[in-house]
Amino acid sequence: MDDGEKIPVEVAFALPDEQVILALEVAPGTTIKQAIEQSGILEKFPQIDLEGENKVGIFGKVKTLDTVLQPKDRVEIYRPITCDPKEVRRQRAKKKKKK
Repeated sequence: MDDGEKIPVEVAFALPDEQVILALEVAPGTTIKQAIEQSGILEKFPQIDLEGENKVGIFGKVKTLDTVLQPKDRVEIYRPITCDPKEVRRQRAKKKKKK
């Protein structure tokens, strides 16, 4: 690739009531962290904490911020888990038993 070529990627983040997917083109060799910063999503959602609570990934697989992107990758910023998944399953099972 020559210096003028860019690769298409997406950056995604979702709240319970809102989902944002931003398409952008980045230089080959761009990392997840660089793409997130270039997307402007950190300005739209200042609660995102890349160094702390929020994990990131590509298509559902957790990755590190220094992972180099490939064409058509979708970077996903994950919210922290706020409830115990085991407890949620237990509650769901109780509801099914009552029916």
